Amino acid sequence: MKAGFEAVRDVFAENFSRRHELGGACCLYHRGKKVVDLWGGVRNKLTGEPWEEDTMVVVYSTTKGLAAMTLAVAHSRGWLDYEERVSTYWPEFAQQGKETITVRQLLAHQAGLFAFDEPVNRLVLADLDRLAVVLARQKPAWKPGTRQGYHAITLGFYESELLRRIDPHHRSLGQFFQDEIATSLGLDFYIRLPESFPNARLATIAAPSVFERLRGFPIGLGLASLNPRSNIRRALRGSELVHDAQRIYARNFEVPSGGGVGTARAIARAYSAFATGGQELQLRPETLQALSAPAIPATNGFYDECMLADDVRFSLGFMKPNSWFRFGSESSYGSPGAGGSFGFADPAAGIGYGYVTSQMGTTLSGDPRDIALRNVVCSIVSAASQVPS
Repeated sequence: MKAGFEAVRDVFAENFSRRHELGGACCLYHRGKKVVDLWGGVRNKLTGEPWEEDTMVVVYSTTKGLAAMTLAVAHSRGWLDYEERVSTYWPEFAQQGKETITVRQLLAHQAGLFAFDEPVNRLVLADLDRLAVVLARQKPAWKPGTRQGYHAITLGFYESELLRRIDPHHRSLGQFFQDEIATSLGLDFYIRLPESFPNARLATIAAPSVFERLRGFPIGLGLASLNPRSNIRRALRGSELVHDAQRIYARNFEVPSGGGVGTARAIARAYSAFATGGQELQLRPETLQALSAPAIPATNGFYDECMLADDVRFSLGFMKPNSWFRFGSESSYGSPGAGGSFGFADPAAGIGYGYVTSQMGTTLSGDPRDIALRNVVCSIVSAASQVPS
């Protein structure tokens, strides 16, 4: 804990006494240096086993930010143009009305590909060649670019196949992340958890009851979540596959939009690299400028057809700050996960932040535990920036 950031530790402790935290961790990098690294509570509610320094947990859609980093690396290497059509890199994609979808539109959840029309199980998802055929023949739910709908699970599969097409070694997104980002930065984070990984390092998720979920969600989304034919229920199919009854989380299996397993430290470290110039990953200034730029809306605006909420802003695979989910400066980008986890980069402040938990929360507009931590972080960093150097 760096001097001056002690208030973050106090708020982290308050999360346990006042905000029903079970187990979790929070980490902050500021201007490339680790200034906060906290963990505590229990990693397993049933056994009471403690959360250790190296405990890892599934972070659901917080994974999306780490997944988007792989395409940012590809962009910096000149393999990918965000404004180019997806079919330029993946010719088979150009069917069923998808011919003109750009990479930017796909990554902004504007392609209308938020669900699968045909049955897709674990065997299909594990066979990337077979999955590519299913992805290519999926018909958009609307004219691409006209509306936005949260691609909760499908986005990562489209990103992975796109990356396989442009990577000279044709690696999956999880393998590329491990080789080019996690190894380079020394991250305890996996989008494809190895077979040999010990269960003792993994936290289990304590899920809220159906009533608690409904009480925490806006009424429209809560009701939609009970309807198996609703957009949000269809968009979330496959999210359950990251869990394994015997081994806590699935091994050698990728759900790049929602199956990442790691530490808050790893999330903060990765975002720190992006927030401080990207030299470690050889990111070009043009790439970082694109990530920091404002989101571009679909023709019908930022209303999300799956989340049933307005002003939901996505850009290049990340979430951007909006009127009801504020974080960092306008140049910030990140991704929250179901239950409360979150990670983001704020290039203006030089911040890389990560928070993870074993106790799922139920709020859509930011978990109270995470918000309390981010608020005190922003207050400290803002005050420090006012002090003459």
